[in-house]
Amino acid sequence: MKQALVFSDSHGNLTNLFDVMRQYPKMEAVFFLGDVEGGADCLRRSTPYPVYMVRGNCDYGGDIPLELEIEFAGKKIALTHGHRYLNYGGIDALENWALMQGVDIVMFGHTHIPYLDEREDITLLNPGSISRPRQEGHIPTYTVMEVEDDGTVHFEMCLYKKKM
Repeated sequence: MKQALVFSDSHGNLTNLFDVMRQYPKMEAVFFLGDVEGGADCLRRSTPYPVYMVRGNCDYGGDIPLELEIEFAGKKIALTHGHRYLNYGGIDALENWALMQGVDIVMFGHTHIPYLDEREDITLLNPGSISRPRQEGHIPTYTVMEVEDDGTVHFEMCLYKKKM
């Protein structure tokens, strides 16, 4: 089994993200879906595992791509912040783009609201925001993704609980 953590929208505050990473010592990758706002290098240096990152609408300059397609544990995954699709056509525009890429999973951020839709042909995932949540209750969120050896994918949508 392979495990990855999925984050978005830290907006310059990586404290919660680093706390979560310490809670998952068996993770093998980090997916960050935009609006890191200056913390990209710090995040990349924080783990020996790959950090797959895309640029959000509040990220300026640097070498972060707008979109990224990768393979992780045999699954084709597209990463985007999502603002270019969600602002001009909603979730349908994002889904259509992802289907045209031929991916199994599309991960996006931007809304600061967790979202998981596991459809027959594609999974759409937004982990919410690790530092500036907008959903009811306003608790920071992230996602744990596990891919079994047989290719089965599990997503756990998590509320951030600060360790004392």
